[in-house]
Amino acid sequence: MSDHPHPDAALPEPVRDHLGQQLRSVFTTQEAVPEYLGDPVVPEEFGPQLKRLETRLKTHEEGTGAVEQALDGLLDDLTRKTP
Repeated sequence: MSDHPHPDAALPEPVRDHLGQQLRSVFTTQEAVPEYLGDPVVPEEFGPQLKRLETRLKTHEEGTGAVEQALDGLLDDLTRKTP
């Protein structure tokens, strides 16, 4: 048996506050903050590679859209000229 009347009792609030402050001071990091909930925080070292990837993806999307519009216009021209 334990000497304490309530072995599962919580620590007093001042003790919890003190321990919480000490833990926060030990575990405080300079990591980046996510932009939105669920956003994985990526180390800064990957920043340049991610920027290039984003640029490539954006260029691909814009290029694909431009080609699609050009082909649609060409198809419209061909279907209108057909008797």
